[in-house]
Amino acid sequence: MRISTTVLVFCLALLWIKPAFAQDETPPASLDNRMDWWRDARFGMFIHWGLYAVPAGEWNEKTNYGEWIRTSAEIPLETYDQFRLRFNPVDFNADAWVKMARDAGMKYIVITSKHHDGFCMFDTKQTEFNIMTTPFKRDPMKELAAACKKYGLKFCFYHSIMDWHHPDYLPRREWEKDRTTEGAEFNRYVQYMKAQLKELLTNYGDIGVLWFDGEWENTWNETYGKEIYNYVRSLQPDIIINNRVGAGRLDMEGLTKKGAFGGDFGTPEQQIPPTGLPCVDWETCMTMNDHWGYNKADKNFKTCREILRMLTDIASKGGNYLLNVGPTAEGTIPGESIGRLDSIGRWMKVNGEAIYGTQAAPFKTLDWGRCTRKETRTGTILYLHVFNWPVDGKLNISGLLNNIEKAYLLADPKHKKLQVNRVDDKVEIAIPVAAPDANVSVIAVEIKGKLDLTEPPLIHSEYDTFVDSLKVTMSTERENVEIRMTFDSSEPNASSPIYTTALKIKGWVVVSARCFRDGKPVSGTSRREFRQAMPYVAKSVEKEKMQQGIRYKYYEGAWDSIPNYSKMKPVKEGVVLDFVFTPRNQEDNFVFVYSGYLQIPQSCVYKFSTASDDGSRLYIDDMPVVNNDGLHGLREQQGVIALAKGFHKIRVAYLERTGSNTLTVYIQSEKLEKRILPAEWLFCY
Repeated sequence: MRISTTVLVFCLALLWIKPAFAQDETPPASLDNRMDWWRDARFGMFIHWGLYAVPAGEWNEKTNYGEWIRTSAEIPLETYDQFRLRFNPVDFNADAWVKMARDAGMKYIVITSKHHDGFCMFDTKQTEFNIMTTPFKRDPMKELAAACKKYGLKFCFYHSIMDWHHPDYLPRREWEKDRTTEGAEFNRYVQYMKAQLKELLTNYGDIGVLWFDGEWENTWNETYGKEIYNYVRSLQPDIIINNRVGAGRLDMEGLTKKGAFGGDFGTPEQQIPPTGLPCVDWETCMTMNDHWGYNKADKNFKTCREILRMLTDIASKGGNYLLNVGPTAEGTIPGESIGRLDSIGRWMKVNGEAIYGTQAAPFKTLDWGRCTRKETRTGTILYLHVFNWPVDGKLNISGLLNNIEKAYLLADPKHKKLQVNRVDDKVEIAIPVAAPDANVSVIAVEIKGKLDLTEPPLIHSEYDTFVDSLKVTMSTERENVEIRMTFDSSEPNASSPIYTTALKIKGWVVVSARCFRDGKPVSGTSRREFRQAMPYVAKSVEKEKMQQGIRYKYYEGAWDSIPNYSKMKPVKEGVVLDFVFTPRNQEDNFVFVYSGYLQIPQSCVYKFSTASDDGSRLYIDDMPVVNNDGLHGLREQQGVIALAKGFHKIRVAYLERTGSNTLTVYIQSEKLEKRILPAEWLFCY
């Protein structure tokens, strides 16, 4: 597992998504039947537990490892195998674990039957590298399956396609120089995996989800993915299978490329889609601290408030939340996790109806929080999850034109009616001075009939900054309305100008827009600020002394973010044509710093983006433009700068810790479609 967050990548990914049912050979109704319980559940527990709990994140005086420790710390196979002798979780109590999940409001458990290290946490006859050959000699999966049945939770398995232990799995880790591939046969490994899947799906009762992972190496492909998907479904027809069974996942944003095979649901990792994913089933999996597997030094736990607001945010976008715990080698769940699960459970007892069985919000944005909804026999219930409790005692919902039958606090067991008033397009709910819950308070709003909602108009422009002038357009999905606008940040009214055609913006302007019908406002107001900028003047260079390409300096080390390389001695340096990693010595734990000049073809505002795994930073004329630093999966971040025609200094720093090695630099402008930064625009002395 890897850490990642993003905004732009998700928006771009929407163009690549196809509905989950398109990946299934069965008709949509069959998929809907299988997905019903999962869509209703909304909240589950992820458990990463295995041999990696023995070193507990520490190796050779470094304490930042997790479930990837075997390869991240480059531990030889024969050394890692010895952890079996120390793995004896005598404190493990399946009943207590499952009850804890149930009391926290979780509806299903997904546990690692086998992670990338190849160690099996169940009684398998396919390998001795399993928990029955440890001092423990019990099958915790059997005990957890029974406990889930007792407490009414769905029992689910995580299973890694990648296997660093099995002799037939390819490729080897790059650092395993003395581990031969002679005689290895990947097809034989696939048969081994199928035999283990048969054990998991015939020895533990009904399994809710088969959650695959580790599919990104080039030995796995679409053909294998479809074969395994169909094989699993042949054993348990009603099982749900995630998109990582295929080979078309869009890295950590977890979605599936258009046309690729992707199982039943998408799997964003450590991130929440910023705008939701209509017509797609998806589940965000997330750590409670910074590691999936147990790390005794990692005390950076999310607060209860953060977790609850993430749960609410995800539900408001139509997704599920799979929250991870990493048990110790002794079989206990860390106290920090227990405390948070207890607090979450108390909140869910009061507010669970606003999570379970809900659909995505009908609103695009709400400045005070989030919204979930349920369709009823006579109308709709809106659940307003309030993060920012209004100090004036009034909660406003803009654009909601329905009459409210009843509004009440879920925290009020008597569901006493709150006073509701209408002010123009707004519904105004009178609320208590103090929030019932400091983390998230929920107000239920019952509406009779079809939902009647008008969103604020959209103000369209690729840029907020420009050099000469800027084209701005507006739109609304609502029929029989007119858009009125102002240009001084004031609220549009019935006498404000009507939008009819594209605007040409100059200078500094705050554009406000609002929908009107019959002279009355029927939506909230949208606003965007636009600024005219002077472009940075191009640098004076001696072009005749320049050469094509960009200089690089290569450093080695295990950093969590891009280090201060100005005082470090590079391992290598030279010139390459583009942002490539060819000169590196090792697969992981390095930094590249590229520097040179970028030839800008014309004066205007440019948007630069870096898509990287892990961190990256981009500077133009020594000014920071893109900050995509830190440890994460493939993530794209962007920045804007006005540049004059000519040569400008460019510097790009890239950090790689573990996992895939990716850096792509993009450029675009109002006159230039987004493209990979052309190598022929790069120069150096």
